[in-house]
Amino acid sequence: MTDNRLASGVASSAGSNSTSNSGGDISSNISSNISSNATRGTAPLPATLDALRAALGDDAVRIGEQIGEHAMTDWTRHDPTRPAALLLPRSTEEVSRALAICHAAHQPVVPQGGMTGLAGGAIARSTDIALSLERLTGVEEIDAASATLTVRAGTTLQTAQEAAAEAGFELALDLGARGSCQIGGNLATNAGGNRVIQSGTARDQVLGLEVVLANGDVLTSLGKMVKNNTGYDLKHWFIGSEGTLGVITRAVLRLHPPRAARHTALVALDGYAAAVNLLRRLSSRFGNDIGAFEIMWPDFYDFGVKLTGTRSPFADPHPLYALIEHASFDASDDGERFSCALTEALDSAVIRDAVIAQSVADVRALWAIRECTAEFPVRLDAINFDVSLPIGEIGAFVDRCRAALDQQWPGNVSYFFGHIGDSNLHVTVDGHSIPGVDHHAVYAFVYEMLRSLHGSVSAEHGIGLLKREFLPISRSPAELAAMAAIKHALDPHGILNPGKLF
Repeated sequence: MTDNRLASGVASSAGSNSTSNSGGDISSNISSNISSNATRGTAPLPATLDALRAALGDDAVRIGEQIGEHAMTDWTRHDPTRPAALLLPRSTEEVSRALAICHAAHQPVVPQGGMTGLAGGAIARSTDIALSLERLTGVEEIDAASATLTVRAGTTLQTAQEAAAEAGFELALDLGARGSCQIGGNLATNAGGNRVIQSGTARDQVLGLEVVLANGDVLTSLGKMVKNNTGYDLKHWFIGSEGTLGVITRAVLRLHPPRAARHTALVALDGYAAAVNLLRRLSSRFGNDIGAFEIMWPDFYDFGVKLTGTRSPFADPHPLYALIEHASFDASDDGERFSCALTEALDSAVIRDAVIAQSVADVRALWAIRECTAEFPVRLDAINFDVSLPIGEIGAFVDRCRAALDQQWPGNVSYFFGHIGDSNLHVTVDGHSIPGVDHHAVYAFVYEMLRSLHGSVSAEHGIGLLKREFLPISRSPAELAAMAAIKHALDPHGILNPGKLF
């Protein structure tokens, strides 16, 4: 390839961590107690609904046909179920009143956000009350001196991003579902997204949090300080807890100076080892300016190209593709340094080919290939895996996983992609390609391959319903016992998001 190819545009055509049993009995006993308290199997008592109407108003308590399909399942489309009631509180105070009433009645409650989850974490049973935060919206404050944004939990990620940008800042968290997902859900699942390699997960964006506990008590710690070394940092108990310990209602998020210049490239590679080599070369050269490093195996890349109608900029197919974003604070950065780095990688045979986007349209076309996953729920019978492995093991795991799937279910259609810079691999098996095979059998088959590698069954999507039984693959009995003890201490009746995690 000649160097001028780098300047061409993008055309558009329309493991278990421990074998010890320490703590296992404690975990089992606490989990059993939580389960027995939460699985009532009966609809809310009329008196409970009457008390909720009195506390929130008739328009904030919906039942029966008043509850739309949006509240019945998430993006997995798993087991759509109409909850017994849907609450729509407008303030932290109303969330507090609602939970106090449900706590007194031992009534299970399932917090719901944008319903973009991929683990079944916000799906309610027919006997549960769903608590939606869709009315608890708005950016309350942007503090330029502290570089913070205070936001209500029901606010969409995109709204928060746009408010930050208007004030001259950048909110680092970014997901493909930005227009639908909500801040509360992002934090409750500790969402990852496209720029973890540069800015960390959702947890790393949080300075302060307001949470309503199961009994209605409100923990308000909306500090804006980076340093606050005053005992337990309670906010981290709730970030990633999937609504099982409390309901997040407000957050103080870190803001950053905007990356003034972004340059996007699609690179063709010989294989996984070459991808890791390129990542290390670019990281050594540009450090934290590498904002994204997304890997796509050919099955996924070809699907994305076909689905989006984007013509591949490469004449020939390749074993692996990387979508890379270089993001600089220097507004005068014209991309020449990034282009030179890729040219050197070409000359050194680290990469096979490359194309750098020359316009906003080009950038959107390249990212559309990677973000075609938004269409998975409607195009596929998607069986999704979101796993984490040591970076050096990911390539071999893909080869092993693909071979095992082909041997077990010949003719299966599977897609492999991920954010390898933060050790995250996604695998999606199309259930349509293996008719008659139960999804659970596929989950068990793939997750078991992680055990010997000490991998995580969830890198960024949470545990929810779909991964609950596989959690012991990644967490030791002692860890599970500690988690169950925290759950029991904060939610002794087990009313918050029952059946999730435990």
